[in-house]
Order: sequence, then structure tokens, then C-alpha cells
Amino acid sequence: MIKIPPYLQNGDCIGLVCPAGFMPVERVSECIRVLNEEWGFTTKVGNSIGNQFNYFSGTDDERLQDFQRMLDDDEVKAVLCARGGYGLSRIIDRIDFSKFKKQPKWIIGFSDVTILHAHIYRNYYIATLHAPMANAFNDSGFQNEYVQSLKNALEGKKIKYQVPVHEYNRKGEGVGELAGGNLALLSHLTGSNSDIKTKGRLLFIEDVGEYLYNIDRMMYQLKRSGKLDKLAGLIVGGFTDMKDTEQPFGQTAYEIIRDAVKEYDYPVCFGFPVSHEKENYALKVGVGYKLKVGKNKVVLEE
Repeated sequence: MIKIPPYLQNGDCIGLVCPAGFMPVERVSECIRVLNEEWGFTTKVGNSIGNQFNYFSGTDDERLQDFQRMLDDDEVKAVLCARGGYGLSRIIDRIDFSKFKKQPKWIIGFSDVTILHAHIYRNYYIATLHAPMANAFNDSGFQNEYVQSLKNALEGKKIKYQVPVHEYNRKGEGVGELAGGNLALLSHLTGSNSDIKTKGRLLFIEDVGEYLYNIDRMMYQLKRSGKLDKLAGLIVGGFTDMKDTEQPFGQTAYEIIRDAVKEYDYPVCFGFPVSHEKENYALKVGVGYKLKVGKNKVVLEE
């Protein structure tokens, strides 16, 4: 049985960290304001926010220590990763989850944070939250339904999302624990201690800024490693800012994915609002969901 961290109450503390790429303080300040003033939480800001070492928000040791401090702090009830980028795979095997296992808390983020979601789900069977990060709060973004879905999830409201149909959808119903995240990271984790099990799960994928041939390669990586053949269902999110080579690949990202799973019979939903863009609903990784892909609508609900 998946272990669900306690949902947040008014006044609970959220820790903010940058465990991967650099993010300037001014890009995080609105998120901190909203968490405190609009949503009624309190915050602790980690040393990695605004810190910089080359591409990263500090050296590996600095980022590790900052994340570890938030993970072990009894006051902190959730840890919001302010941004993704790249860097968690450099420190994931050095994080000590021994206290976290006994006192779970929500780990929040997407993109590179996929590594944390996958690692925690695979090794500790604790739910985490794939959801918008600090940048999404800027420019009044905190008022949109996607950032609000983070608040709803943290407060324990049952999730039910309804989205339009897509021409590549495969109709059907599937029930299972939700797993997934960024396709590049899921592919990257294959064979590692953070590699996810997908049999009987609802798998969701999204990506940004990749070459189309690389999407094809990553889908075949998942396929060849058995990750696609016994799913309860597949949820395909946004594949934005895709790039092509001088010699065109000849297919869109969605066409590549459609063809990679055409031999299977589970339901497939394209165009689900989970992405690197504004359209990014909060999803509880490890929690059981039902996916209904119908003729007129698609519903994903707890």
C-alpha cells in the first residue's frame, strides 16, 4: 500500500530548495509571497535559492546538504523544488532518506525532479507530487487552475481532471498507480537504482526541447526495457519546443509515440495538461487513479 504523506494544514511550513539548476532569488520571491500571504502557509528558504556554481544552484555538496536539511527538518511539511534543469542524478544516491521514510512529507516539482519522484516511488513506496514549481507563480500565474491544482493537492482534495479528446487517443479504461514524468529522465534512469516499475501502472510522460529522433530513441529505450508492454494506460502530456534535424525526421512527437505503442491494447490519452508550459496539472505519483478515455472526453480521477 502506497504511503501518503500528511496533507497540509493552514500555517504548515513549506521548504524551498534548488537541488539542480540555478534560479535567481527574484524568480522565486512571488512564489514565497503567495505561499505565505495567499495560501496561508509558512516558508523556509534554502541556501540553494539564488546560489550559483556554474550551471547549478551550488556545488553537489551544497545542494545535497540543503535538500537534506529540508528533508530532515521536523517543521517542514513539504519540500518545493523551485526549479528543475539538471543535477539531481549527481546527488540522488547520497541523499539519506532514513528519517523521511518514517516521517514522509510531500516532495514537489517536475522536470529534473522526476528523478526524486521515481527514486522515492521505487525504493520507499511513498507518494510525491509532480506539479508546478516557483516560476509558474510569476506574472499572476498562481491564479490559474494549474497552479491552484498544486494547492488543492497539498490540502488533500480529491483530484479529478477532464480534458478534451485527441485524434490519436485509444479509447478504454485503466486503473493503477500513477508513475512517470519527464521522458528524458525516465529513459535516463533505466537500469539505475531509481528505475521505475511500470507493470499495471498508469504511465505519464512529457518533454521539452528535444530533437524528434531523440523522442523516438527514448520511446524505444522504454519499449526495449519492457516499460511499455504491460501498462494500465498511457497519458501523453505536452511535447513542446521540439527540434528537428537538417534531414527531417518525418514525424511529430505525438506520431512517434502513437506508433511506438500501437501494438498494445491499453487506453492512451494524448494532449493531457502536464508539461513544461503553463498547462501542468498537479499529479500524485504513486497514488491510484482511474483513466477513462472516451469518445467525447477524457477523465483522470483518484
